[in-house]
Amino acid sequence: MVKLLPQQILLVGLIILSPLVNAVETKPWSLEQRTPYGKTIQQSKALSLSPLKKAQQAWRICVLVPHLKDTYWTGINYGLVQQAEKLGLQLSLYEAGSYYGLDKQLSQLDNCMQQDFDAIIIGSVSPNLLKDYAKPITKPITALVNRLSHDKVTTRIGVNWYQMGVKAAEHVKQVANKPMTIALLTGPDKLGGSDSVEQGLIATLKGSQVTVSAVHHADNNRNLYRDELEALLDKQTPDYILGSAVAIEAGISIVRQYQLTDKVKLISSYLSPAVLRGIYRGKVEFSNDDQVVLQGKLAVDITVRELQGAKPFGDIGPEIQSIYPDHINPNVLKTSLPPADYYPIYRVNTD
Repeated sequence: MVKLLPQQILLVGLIILSPLVNAVETKPWSLEQRTPYGKTIQQSKALSLSPLKKAQQAWRICVLVPHLKDTYWTGINYGLVQQAEKLGLQLSLYEAGSYYGLDKQLSQLDNCMQQDFDAIIIGSVSPNLLKDYAKPITKPITALVNRLSHDKVTTRIGVNWYQMGVKAAEHVKQVANKPMTIALLTGPDKLGGSDSVEQGLIATLKGSQVTVSAVHHADNNRNLYRDELEALLDKQTPDYILGSAVAIEAGISIVRQYQLTDKVKLISSYLSPAVLRGIYRGKVEFSNDDQVVLQGKLAVDITVRELQGAKPFGDIGPEIQSIYPDHINPNVLKTSLPPADYYPIYRVNTD
């Protein structure tokens, strides 16, 4: 019998649907509560929350997300669907197509307001989405992943994206034993969490041996990132490239194409199956993991609790994990990645 190493077992788990993924959760979720609400610099404290076992009724929830083009939002979708099915809820999900789909998401929001939903969960394409919505806000809203500025939104599920930048920068500082450069290839400019990642990374690297040599932005599209990577490497050879998971997935092949595998190290601001495989194969040095599947489950769970009378939960979400060789979250398949054969689901328990 051939014995598999732990990392080989995990990689097999990324290819097939592990029965553990669908197991009923009984253990409390390990979370953190952050204050002050909505601020860039926050204090956090550990929080344990047992997931709901049932809902008082089949609540109807509308969910808006920027897109489902990568495994980040597919993982969010998987968590949302899992918890909605578990609690017997009705859930309808709409995607704006990209972070540039403000008008489309506003139209989708209006549709949710007009229909017979009890609550709305919004992964916003813009922090000012609700300020741009001209009609009255008549339903409770929970923010998911991204900032959503409005006095009626008092609960946000996610992590502090500034800290995502801090953690990546702390890793680079720790391994830097000489002056080094890092180039950034983050998501759409000042949309989603990319701006906060940049702020956290730049602030943390200030005064260190590591300097930021370039900043590039693109929508989460592998071809667009490939173009940006080629433009970057035609001008310079940074010691590190930090980017979204989609950018780093493209970066693995581009760095090899430019024969720079031994010179340019890759860091992902969040996790994907391809990034995890890259870490195991020595092609990616580090990744944050903000446990997106757990975020999706938590968003549904918290929304139901508030519909059933609970007070607002404020800024709440999983603790950011650091992923690098020999330091892998053992629950990564359950908390952070959708199954390999999973396709987004847009309707749960609806006709």
